[in-house]
Amino acid sequence: MSVTSGGFLAATAGRLDAITFAVGRRVAYLIIATVLVCFANVYLRYSFDVGYVWLQEAYIWTHVLTIMFGSSFALLQGGFVRVDIFYNRMSSRNKAWVDLFGSIFFAGPFLWMAAASGWAFFAASWRMGERSAYDSGLPATYVLKGTLLFFVLLLGIQVVAIALRCVLTLLGYERPARPAVYEV
Repeated sequence: MSVTSGGFLAATAGRLDAITFAVGRRVAYLIIATVLVCFANVYLRYSFDVGYVWLQEAYIWTHVLTIMFGSSFALLQGGFVRVDIFYNRMSSRNKAWVDLFGSIFFAGPFLWMAAASGWAFFAASWRMGERSAYDSGLPATYVLKGTLLFFVLLLGIQVVAIALRCVLTLLGYERPARPAVYEV
């Protein structure tokens, strides 16, 4: 394989990381929204004895959106739990094998199952025009359920970027470093 193809794989992995980073950067603002909506909900309830179902559901929605859209960014930054007892002592090539194996045999099937069940979950909700169980709740619950499909897409993008880096390493290129933590 030529240096050009290695450059192509590295550039592709970099572009995929850039997508993940761009989404993660915007999702960070959802955390602020979640905190503010939660604070408003609690403050209104305990200070004025006022409760709004839509406000409680808005808190849940922003929390779900943060998790669904932010998971790929957490993977980009190495934020998922890993047992590093053996991994840290491995060579770059062995780490690449472990990461590639995990991407193909663990992340791949997980994403496939999440996509298949997520699509059925979303489609059923869409067909029935599902909305909140409460009259004063938020409409279009299927939008919230559809975030599972975006979760699969975004996480899949990051898994492909990781797999490309592994392939580069296994082909003899220097193991590309995982992007450093970006400032949000």
